[in-house]
Amino acid sequence: MSDIVLSVDVRENTGTGPARAARRDGFVPGVLYGGKLGAVAIAVSEKDLNKAINTGKFLSHMVTLKHKGDKQSVIPKDVQFDPISDKPLHVDLFRVDEDTVIDVEVTVHFINEEKAPGLKRGGVLNVVRHTVELSCPAGSIPEEIVVDLDGYEIGDAVHISSITLPEGVTPTITDRDFTIATVQGARVMVEEEEGDEDEAEATEGEAAEDGDADEAEESSED
Repeated sequence: MSDIVLSVDVRENTGTGPARAARRDGFVPGVLYGGKLGAVAIAVSEKDLNKAINTGKFLSHMVTLKHKGDKQSVIPKDVQFDPISDKPLHVDLFRVDEDTVIDVEVTVHFINEEKAPGLKRGGVLNVVRHTVELSCPAGSIPEEIVVDLDGYEIGDAVHISSITLPEGVTPTITDRDFTIATVQGARVMVEEEEGDEDEAEATEGEAAEDGDADEAEESSED
């Protein structure tokens, strides 16, 4: 059973007007779909929804809905927010059970940076992927992907194959051993920055030369 439980009401009327009315009454309109049943218009308490969102687990974990004593496991698929107030405006929920296999983004968490020799010597951790999309049962979604940096030297890379995932959980990218992070030397980062500066200066120089040439042509025409 999910740690997040939301009570919902079924909305009899749909459309822009009823949705606005629901928001005025302190509810967030939404749609429950998926499975063998059809789509159902619902409303969730804005206060309860904000509390669930603030747990940081809402969009990547199974949620239990309660309606008149009945319970339904769902996965939140999308939440639309007001661009100004950041208040939730609409929520989409997908019916699942614990064995339903879904694709979900899971956050990558790095530990033991102080035990990485490459970082101790002034190296820099270059994070390529802050999240990784995983295929897993809805009831077994990992809290996070943990990367242990103990022993990593400058030039080493963390590939998905070096991460131990829970049983039944696999990355959705299967055609390559993709990189999650690398340990780069500080000099490499400096050289890259200097290279960018040199390129910018060269571009400015070319622009200046073009400008001088245009002025010369105008003078000769006069």
